[in-house]
Amino acid sequence: MQTIITYLTLLLTGLFMHGQNTIEVSMSGFDNNDGTAMIALYDSAESFLEKRLLGKISKIENNEAKVIFSDVPDGIYAISVVHDEDENGRLNMVMGFYPSEASGASNNAPANFGPPKWEEAKFGVKNGQLVKQNIKL
Repeated sequence: MQTIITYLTLLLTGLFMHGQNTIEVSMSGFDNNDGTAMIALYDSAESFLEKRLLGKISKIENNEAKVIFSDVPDGIYAISVVHDEDENGRLNMVMGFYPSEASGASNNAPANFGPPKWEEAKFGVKNGQLVKQNIKL
């Protein structure tokens, strides 16, 4: 009987813990401490930079910021960061195509001649992992 109870406890614990990942995002390289950092978590190539799954806003101190996304299900994700200096809630653009505010992406995916690509920014989480992303703007 004790063996059955132990087995069921382990099984239920595994079910409840499955998919409870944490993503820690550390950002550096802000030009100043003005405004806020807007951080978005995406879960597909189709939604990347268009429709976030989760979003957070962080204060910037000493030209750095940090956020944590908890209870993230197993999957493939990408992150974007915008230094919203004027706190208008969006990335400001010059002539509609060149960002006037600093930005970055997971894996420090480059934004050469356009926005970063999903394939370069994506990463996976599974089985209760803690994934750390260090993004330089």
